[in-house]
Amino acid sequence: MSERLLVPSIEMRLGALLEFNRRKDEIDASRGKVRPTITVSREFGCEAYPMSECLKHIMEKKTGETWAIMDKALLEEVAKHHNLSEELVSRLGEKKSRILDDVLGTFSPRWKSDNDHFRLLCKHVFSLAEKGNVIIVGRGSSIVTQQLKNCYHFRMYASHQFKVASITKRLKVTKEEAEITVEKNQKQREAFIRDYFNLDPRDQRFYHLVFNNDKNSPERIAQMIAEYVTIGCGDLKKE
Repeated sequence: MSERLLVPSIEMRLGALLEFNRRKDEIDASRGKVRPTITVSREFGCEAYPMSECLKHIMEKKTGETWAIMDKALLEEVAKHHNLSEELVSRLGEKKSRILDDVLGTFSPRWKSDNDHFRLLCKHVFSLAEKGNVIIVGRGSSIVTQQLKNCYHFRMYASHQFKVASITKRLKVTKEEAEITVEKNQKQREAFIRDYFNLDPRDQRFYHLVFNNDKNSPERIAQMIAEYVTIGCGDLKKE
């Protein structure tokens, strides 16, 4: 059973990412304008991708600019495509690169030996976050980008019952299969953060706001995040 079933196809989203980069190049003349980045941490089974899709549309209306969504599957695919991978990190300057090295050196000294792939993913996350107008879901993005002032960090959590019901519906599986999927994937996510950062993703110090998915729909969470980010960045509104 694949987590990729919860999000649109990789091929479609790679094409959208290429178009996103092309449009970003076209508006490069407006350098100096601070564009926000939104990171979303979530427990497995929360409706983070539907929320991110809704948030993308809201932010595009508010800013009049294109936004992109990056998640685990898309970041992994980008890492396999050398040309696209190089394009994403080409503007990561020496100063920013040193900041990233400091972050990784603090949280994850293991990358220097056998985790170069992890460091490459972090470079993608950091470079995309620096440029702005992107929603990054998971992959420790809220931790990697803590030192970037244009980043806003949010987390979604939910009861076990909610997550099982959501996975049952979205993957069209039995409740028993959903139970196993939720427990397995949540352990993997927590292990990923623990192994590479030695931190707890549930630590609320990393986030601007935390949302209970039981009591807030993806649409409502998206609206609240958009409002929070818009208020935080006065230059977001259309001129």
